[in-house]
Amino acid sequence: MDQPAISVRPAVPPDYDAIRELTLAVYLGEGWADERYTASLADVEDRAAHAELLVADSDGSLSGAVALAWHSSTYAEVTRDPTEAAFRMLVVRPESRGRGIGRALVLACVSRARMAGAKRMVISTEPLMYAAHRLYDDLGFRRAPERDWSPHAGVDLLCYVLELT
Repeated sequence: MDQPAISVRPAVPPDYDAIRELTLAVYLGEGWADERYTASLADVEDRAAHAELLVADSDGSLSGAVALAWHSSTYAEVTRDPTEAAFRMLVVRPESRGRGIGRALVLACVSRARMAGAKRMVISTEPLMYAAHRLYDDLGFRRAPERDWSPHAGVDLLCYVLELT
């Protein structure tokens, strides 16, 4: 059976409620966030104002989303200088996983960052997000333990870097 085509595009305001619902369902439903992070996850409008919000459509519905952030963005905490970009809050509907949607969203971020002249993509992830780690490894990201960080007590994040040049 053929897989439905995946289309990645910039999010538009009518997408925001679906992005909010999906992001909260994934992060809270799968235990990746607590109440301290809920407001940030729910604030799609702020993400869209301070980052490039991309969505993946597959089989006629919104199947995933990600925020691509530039160094000057409040969503790019892991970047160190203007040559670096980051992506945040990568989410894929559970029933759509394993079909390349996360990969398509990451590759769209990488492509946009390259076109904008970024030299490096830097991301952070939860230590237990094993599927994400495999994806990043498969796409050529390398672990950068010297950049691991903690946004607040009890949350330790792993960093990965992809050289774009």
